Amino acid sequence: MHQAFVTRTRPQDGPPRLAALRREMQRAKVDAFLVPRADAHQGEYVNDHDARLSWLTSFTGSAGECIVTETSATMLVDGRYTLQAHTQCADDFEVILSTETPRHEWLRNTLKSGNTVAYDPWLHTAGEIEAMTKALDGSGIALRATENLIDNIWADQPDRPQGQVIAYPEDLAGKTSREKCRTLAAELSKAGHSAAVLTLPDSICWLLNIRGSDIPRNPIVQAFAILHATGAVELFSDTQKFAKLKPQEGLTLREWDEFEPALQALQGDVLVDKSSIPVAVVSQLAQPVLARDPCILPKACKNEAELNGTKSAHIRDAAAMVEFLAWLDAADHSTLREIDVVTKLESFREATGALRDISFETICGSGPNGAIVHYRVTEETNRKLDTNSMLLIDSGGQYIDGTTDITRTVALGTPTAEMTKCFTAVLRGMIAVSRVKFPKGAAGRDLDPLARQFLWSEGLDFGHGTGHGVGVYMCVHEGPQRISRASHEPLQAGMILSNEPGYYVEGKFGIRIENLVIVRDAEQTRTPMMCFETLTWVPIDRRLIDTDTLSADERAWLNAYHADISRKLSGKLSKSAAAWLELATAPL
Repeated sequence: MHQAFVTRTRPQDGPPRLAALRREMQRAKVDAFLVPRADAHQGEYVNDHDARLSWLTSFTGSAGECIVTETSATMLVDGRYTLQAHTQCADDFEVILSTETPRHEWLRNTLKSGNTVAYDPWLHTAGEIEAMTKALDGSGIALRATENLIDNIWADQPDRPQGQVIAYPEDLAGKTSREKCRTLAAELSKAGHSAAVLTLPDSICWLLNIRGSDIPRNPIVQAFAILHATGAVELFSDTQKFAKLKPQEGLTLREWDEFEPALQALQGDVLVDKSSIPVAVVSQLAQPVLARDPCILPKACKNEAELNGTKSAHIRDAAAMVEFLAWLDAADHSTLREIDVVTKLESFREATGALRDISFETICGSGPNGAIVHYRVTEETNRKLDTNSMLLIDSGGQYIDGTTDITRTVALGTPTAEMTKCFTAVLRGMIAVSRVKFPKGAAGRDLDPLARQFLWSEGLDFGHGTGHGVGVYMCVHEGPQRISRASHEPLQAGMILSNEPGYYVEGKFGIRIENLVIVRDAEQTRTPMMCFETLTWVPIDRRLIDTDTLSADERAWLNAYHADISRKLSGKLSKSAAAWLELATAPL
């Protein structure tokens, strides 16, 4: 069993730890201390060693920050986590929306001239500190880089992870590591850079065709790297983790403590990405040059080998999902709780014989729990399945050839008219994104309204982005591509994204429908256009659709989608699941 259901944090732990941190702040003579949900590699997920925000506040979401002063402790979270933060954090922590009150605004409004804000320079990017310095200009509030005050009081802080590193097969990667290194090195040389410093684990794993287990659910290796313009790479980590990896041409392994001296020894212009590089790294370079991480776009724009692999993974995963949905429909719901559903779903994925891990903790919310966007069931929250309601299941698998992420909302009993109306509005938005053709150069922000238009017409909306990037046996959340109001990144061929509009009513229900899609070049027209190719092949619950609301084109798309599912999964299911699928994919 990959997923556990224990409660990892307790709200009551927060206040004494907060008091200890304040004593440490007094010792350090600082007025405020920033505790981000981040590690030195600036990935979305952190291991237990780096879970400082969770340790202090009991909040376990994937994004957030706590600002601690002598008299206050404020949690800044986005719209996905307001309910979760209120539930997990003690009353000593005030929860506010970061979109309504950004960090710098809170600091200016709360602190006074002469106050000092301390931060760990390894946990904040150069771009963050630059922006915060500018925002606080003229306020008299000073920023000070310091040691991590949490580490000073966290007596039983876990060690760094020691998972072994594996080579990623070249037939799945589509290119050798040396090919990638030489290509990027040539670009560095052409631009006049002597080297590039890489701190994002997924960039390093992509470049070197390696995978690891340093972050739960994400098969990545925590490391730093210097890519030289010669094509040589220095990799800084715990070298014991690489014991099973064959030596690579041009790759030198070094220990963690050799990284800073290596930075200080670099000569010439050194490329760093201020959006992801810790400010501690930049401060040690003689000639830093700010530019984008050179791995970001090549990694995001998958080649055909990567896409063919992930297509296979999605068919395999779809068969497991259909087996699960068939089981769920046949089960006595009155006997089931959320954990029963999660464990059964995982068992179907395990039965494929190919599952390496789940791609994130399965979200399985019955009734009102479905309204908690990133809900994680525990033994304490394990709700019985609600009758005459809905069940939201957001899950995925990590396979050697691909990463999956799928959400389905299913009817339990007879849904209400409100549920059906809202579900259909969400579905129509998902279909609109699936069908769209858009000009080359368009960004995620240009497509985001398509997913919301039918909700907007009813005066409704949802508080998260429509889609995120997805890796190939890598992170389930991958940049730079997104479909969101905040995304200015042009969508390019080969990028994989989720398409997952939703709608949530606190205390009642949640709805989300999610497919993964690939960005493709559309048929040539006078204006070059792009489109999406669907990756996910699992039926959408017909019982929740108000078919009278669908347009002829929407109905045709859904019927064609269901017909494709039936064809792609033919011969891959048990008799009972095949019979269920025949009914689930019948034309509307």
